[in-house]
Amino acid sequence: MNGRAAIRSALLTLAVLAGDGMAGDADYRAIAGGTLRSVLPADGVASPAVVAPYLLRTRLVTNAEFAAFVRRTPEWRRGQVPALLAAPSYLSGWSGATDFTPLAADAPVVHVGWFAAQAYCAAEGGRLPRWYEWEFAAAADDHRADARDDPAWLAHILGWYADAGKQPPHSVAAGTANYYGIHDLHGLAWEWVEDYSGLFVNADSRASGDQKLLDYCGGAALSLADRRNYAVLMRLALLSAMDARQDGANLGFRCVREPAPHEQGTRP
Repeated sequence: MNGRAAIRSALLTLAVLAGDGMAGDADYRAIAGGTLRSVLPADGVASPAVVAPYLLRTRLVTNAEFAAFVRRTPEWRRGQVPALLAAPSYLSGWSGATDFTPLAADAPVVHVGWFAAQAYCAAEGGRLPRWYEWEFAAAADDHRADARDDPAWLAHILGWYADAGKQPPHSVAAGTANYYGIHDLHGLAWEWVEDYSGLFVNADSRASGDQKLLDYCGGAALSLADRRNYAVLMRLALLSAMDARQDGANLGFRCVREPAPHEQGTRP
């Protein structure tokens, strides 16, 4: 185990211990998985990805929820997290180490890096979604499992990109649920994924060892082969320089849990 992995393992263990009692609070929905025509093909060229069943948190983690976490877990309070694990801007919108005001309690927590997001999810009995899990759920609109060939749906997502970051995220209760019962995969905040550091932009990058990172996801789970997909190009241009300790004013997260046998979900 390398140094970074060892640090991460130790901190996540602390988060799990501190988070005893959190695991039953949030709402998760079972997603059966299946094959996915991904923006990042499984073989770097064209093969579909295979997504196993998983439980996805229906809403982004809020300021109030994260405040409860840091009250229970002092190691993750602003001012106490080592610089190796959080940027100076960590939770910078909060008025205190455990006080999220003047931000809204039900707005998604932002200015949270990958390490802190993963620790929160561990305390809730889960982890951050992997890229294919997030993309699988994000392909759906409110009545179809995969709406990515619909020009109107594409235009709606691109509309959010045009204004992304200009306003702070609104309440997680305001969005409409998609086909799977998941809210705000598009149009509210960018989102971390667990495997951000292992995702490359394309096959050429993989072959050359040029590790361009896809750090978080936010409004366009669409094929790069489709030249209408300007949202993905915008995402890649913006996100390739991120690292795990960084955060952003519109960067939040949600969590995933592994399903029990009776929670496998229904395949669309």
